[in-house]
Amino acid sequence: MTESKPLGTNPTAPAPAGARTAEDVVTPEVVAQLIRGVIGSRRTANHSPFTGAKLADLPEATPEDVALAFTRARAAQPSWAATSIRTRAAVLLRFHDLLLERQAEVLDLIQLETGKARLHAHEEVQAVAVAARHYGRRAMAYLRPRRHTGVVPVLTKVTEFRQPRGVIGQIAPWNYPLELSIGDALPAFVAGNAVVMKPDTETALTALWARDLLVEAGLPAEVFPVVLGDGPVVGPEIVRHADYVSFTGSTRTGREVAQGAAARLIGVSLELGGKNPMLVLRDADIEQAAAGAVRSCFSSAGQLCVAIERLYVHDSIADRFIERFAERTRAMRLGNGLAYGADMGSLAGARQLATVTQHVEDAVAKGATVVAGGVARPDIGPYFYEPTILDGVEPPMAVCAEETFGPVVSLYRFTDEDEVIEAANATAFGLNASIWTRDGKRAHALAVRLRTGTVSINEGYAATYGSVRSPMGGMKESGLGRRHGSEGILKFTQAQTVAQQRLLPLAPSLGMDDEKYAVVMSHALRALKALRLS
Repeated sequence: MTESKPLGTNPTAPAPAGARTAEDVVTPEVVAQLIRGVIGSRRTANHSPFTGAKLADLPEATPEDVALAFTRARAAQPSWAATSIRTRAAVLLRFHDLLLERQAEVLDLIQLETGKARLHAHEEVQAVAVAARHYGRRAMAYLRPRRHTGVVPVLTKVTEFRQPRGVIGQIAPWNYPLELSIGDALPAFVAGNAVVMKPDTETALTALWARDLLVEAGLPAEVFPVVLGDGPVVGPEIVRHADYVSFTGSTRTGREVAQGAAARLIGVSLELGGKNPMLVLRDADIEQAAAGAVRSCFSSAGQLCVAIERLYVHDSIADRFIERFAERTRAMRLGNGLAYGADMGSLAGARQLATVTQHVEDAVAKGATVVAGGVARPDIGPYFYEPTILDGVEPPMAVCAEETFGPVVSLYRFTDEDEVIEAANATAFGLNASIWTRDGKRAHALAVRLRTGTVSINEGYAATYGSVRSPMGGMKESGLGRRHGSEGILKFTQAQTVAQQRLLPLAPSLGMDDEKYAVVMSHALRALKALRLS
């Protein structure tokens, strides 16, 4: 991986002397170790976006292989569920420590498989460690039996139990192969479930590395089978056999997953697409907002479900903000080395590069202006594209409404806050939003008017996503269900209510006839209301 002369204004990050290569990291011994947990009778391969070269040969599952994976997981799940919550939680806490101790290994894999900069890869390590710590510490509180007031206080004793669903089918995407695979599986495991996971083949080594680490931390290998293969082949089989489906990916595929789950009357959680807005109000700190916009728009080359793609700036500060934002964007260093130093890495592959290129070219052809970027960088790697700012974007440009999922952001000016809220909400998506202002009270008042699952104030996405006690997910076509917090673990359980009636039945007794019983119960209901019991 070498330094190249830039074609555009963005510099390249120099490769450190003696830098590691794919051959140093993905050795035959490493691959053999990781694929031990993969069920598959065919062969496939994955590739690195940095070079386009093959990384490893991997097992590929047939429909029969997927059925076998669920059979094995279903056989192992009851004994895992029978262990105490404390024991299951301890696995997560040991995994947390192992992850931080051995993070260099997985950072190399994440970079090689996704092409992202190392700092952006570390965001995944941070997110998974936070989730492991949270559910390792809080699982007992989330899952403990809860006493409720019965229909007749004292006479009716009610307890709510949380039972694991069984075997979770998880379909994980390529863009965050550690966080959106293992990070989502952790609460399912601590809730007592088994998980059959289908990570994306191109980023499978990262997920398999984390599986290996979880097993080392004490998770029974049998409760965590992994299958690989094409989404249209393996995905429907996951849905066909699972007791619950966890899916992260495109809105189009999410609809298909939801339809398959509905046909079987099983639950599903979906985190789907976004066209996320950032609002820079007239009193915003311009320097902080410009720096925040770089992080919000170009982390992981914009291949992040909560990344900002629409940037609304108050007209009174627009020129100054755009100047500073563009300067920072042009100064970003692109790089393909397995080390810290690059500000942005590669797109994940040819499909993403084609979408980004098409959106930018279409916008320019219809009148938009490129403020920064706007060109591919094959001198660095086959799928590199400069971080790009577009001005003058309007319908019917594709970039105006469609999710780009790349390092491209569109600028819009506004003067009226009511109008900018309306514009921000004028999309089929509703995943994330960002507001920048010095007035926190005003920001909160605007935030609750945005139809998005999360809103970060003076941050792009990290403040909400990293606060794992609170739920994270989308509104509208951005998904169903939530990860994180109580919802992120309780979705992997089913509520079971056990009520014990004592002393008297809920029926005529003590010599009462039906009419007398009805009178007594009517008086009792009035008394319960007067006592403010619910």
